[in-house]
Amino acid sequence: MLELGAAETRTRSVIVFAAEATQLQRLRSLVKEQLAQWDLPALAEEVQLTVTELVANVIKHVGAGSVATLILEQLPDRVRVEVHDESRELPVLRDADCDSECGRGLHLIAAMASDCAAALTSAGKVVWCEFVLVPAYDRSRVDRATAALQSYCDAAGVRVSFSSPPRSLPLMEELTFALMSDLLHCCAARGGDRVSIVERLASSWTGADETGGPSGKHGHTEVRDGPAAHEAGVAYLVTTQGTDT
Repeated sequence: MLELGAAETRTRSVIVFAAEATQLQRLRSLVKEQLAQWDLPALAEEVQLTVTELVANVIKHVGAGSVATLILEQLPDRVRVEVHDESRELPVLRDADCDSECGRGLHLIAAMASDCAAALTSAGKVVWCEFVLVPAYDRSRVDRATAALQSYCDAAGVRVSFSSPPRSLPLMEELTFALMSDLLHCCAARGGDRVSIVERLASSWTGADETGGPSGKHGHTEVRDGPAAHEAGVAYLVTTQGTDT
């Protein structure tokens, strides 16, 4: 039976539930409703998927029917998702090159979230993920750049889909750098001045329009040098020690 926790506030929602497959749809609906109240509907798909996978892990590794708690929290620059359960067995990192039946959902979560981790609590453990809030940008420019980046990756044989832009900032930065480097190389090969172009770009970055987004590297995301960095398997996998997810 789902019930709203007593600690619910305007920026924090606590949901206590029985970890059962029959509750997943209701949990997804509550997540969507809460994000809509916070005026963050764009995050709904990713957060719903994250909650589904984390709760499925509780069902599989802690036990169907066990009591668990979902916490959604709106922070100034991100949304935090926590799933608490009664087990004190912490997840461990797994290599991303395991077989296709091993933890595909958690690979996807790690690629979408800006940070993920787990910790022991007084009652068991918590697994949490955070999703950075991307500020509003010119939608037409974003769409054009996304299409160009997708075509570039497809031509290079890179297995990345931009139907939902990746929230792994190091991966996105690596792909952007690769495309810009090749564009500058192409321009130089045709007699253009790469330095002049870079200087013009630098002079056009004049404020929040270009720098308002979150910066820096986040969490436990691995980026490899060269083409290997573009593979979909750059993110880590979380699984329970001694079991497969």
